[in-house]
Amino acid sequence: MFRHRGKSRTFTHNLKLASLLSFVAGIVNVSGLFAVQRLTTNVTGHFAFFADELVKNNFEQGIVYLLFIIAFFLGAFCSNLLIELISRVNERFINSIPVGLEILILFFVAFLATPTIRAQVNTIACLLLFAMGLQNAMVTSISNSIVRTTHLTGLFTDLGIELSQLFFYKRKDQQKKLYSSIKLRITIIFFFFFGGVSGGYGYLLIGIKILLLAVGILTGALIYDYIKFKIVSMKRKYLR
Repeated sequence: MFRHRGKSRTFTHNLKLASLLSFVAGIVNVSGLFAVQRLTTNVTGHFAFFADELVKNNFEQGIVYLLFIIAFFLGAFCSNLLIELISRVNERFINSIPVGLEILILFFVAFLATPTIRAQVNTIACLLLFAMGLQNAMVTSISNSIVRTTHLTGLFTDLGIELSQLFFYKRKDQQKKLYSSIKLRITIIFFFFFGGVSGGYGYLLIGIKILLLAVGILTGALIYDYIKFKIVSMKRKYLR
């Protein structure tokens, strides 16, 4: 799921990755919104708020929204920087390090006291945006830009285009490709929504600690990927 790249990557790999990380993004999106009243998985809205504050000459608040945008950007930058650096040392850990960093950030925020969160809402928002920038860049890199998991605008655009193409592309190979792509996009949308609902109800029950569910999912995925890699390696070794 995390290790396969390029030609070795299949639709099934992308589907698993999309399901997992879009669910995590949904949890972060809604729990972050409940906790700090800020968008924490994408920057589209923050650009609008940034422009609005500049027009009102409210430069101090405008800088805050600019910092949100920069935090997401830095997350994406650091994610790919780590991937490129690690690929030159040991490709086995090429995606584990960015995921591990995301886990650490979410784990840290999950254990912050409520008064601390209320006093540092902008800092918490920046941390969550950085984590989502990490995730979005990593999944984009792994899937060759096929999967994105932290926002839905582009997904609904692509889904609308592809559904309309079903009326015109009638060859079996074209139809098969379209159905696979549509299935992937619907999966991401569903799990993002499911993660959002889970994050919302979870926040009402246990507060920001619902982020531990996201941490557990990401940790479990890394363990699963490691065990599967070991099993495949052992099979190859004994089949020689």
